[in-house]
Amino acid sequence: MRTISLKNVLELYNIVPPQILLQKRYLFQDSDRRKHYHGRKLIGYSSERMFDVVTDVENYKQFLPFCKKSDVLTRSETKMKAYMEIGFPPVIESYISEVTLQRPSMTTAVCRDGKLFNHLVTLWKFNPGLKSNPQSSIVDFVVDFEFRSLFHSHLAHMFFDRLVKQMENAFLIEAKRRYGLESVPTHQLSIAKS
Repeated sequence: MRTISLKNVLELYNIVPPQILLQKRYLFQDSDRRKHYHGRKLIGYSSERMFDVVTDVENYKQFLPFCKKSDVLTRSETKMKAYMEIGFPPVIESYISEVTLQRPSMTTAVCRDGKLFNHLVTLWKFNPGLKSNPQSSIVDFVVDFEFRSLFHSHLAHMFFDRLVKQMENAFLIEAKRRYGLESVPTHQLSIAKS
């Protein structure tokens, strides 16, 4: 088995790396393995509809970038366990996701049995949107994870924002495919600092 360096991966995808990344390895410490994202948007679909799209794990492989396989192993009204396979060559990883469902207000997924992550938590929170428009909602999307390896941390450091936003937008695109045009244009909302 051939070892692939970060430089080889970047060359494979024709990506010009930031020079500082390749010059000094010690710039990345263990704390760099952890990544966190929190986005909040006003969208033109109801909480119920967005909850249905987000919890449709069986079909993730159809619309979610980098999802190669998504099979629900068990499901009840409040819990789900799913087998997930994610990645892009040469990095492909599988894991078990344990999902807590609180219809229609929240869903939380926690990675189990993965070799790629020390932890991976994804949270979707759905709140009513505009009082004058029941087909709108405010959606909070939170991703928090920590890679086991520095190699994967380096990749995430360079691509994290773009990948997370692609993933977030994939759910909105899927909602549009299922339910038609949004009732209001999507607006990014600020998040209060605590």
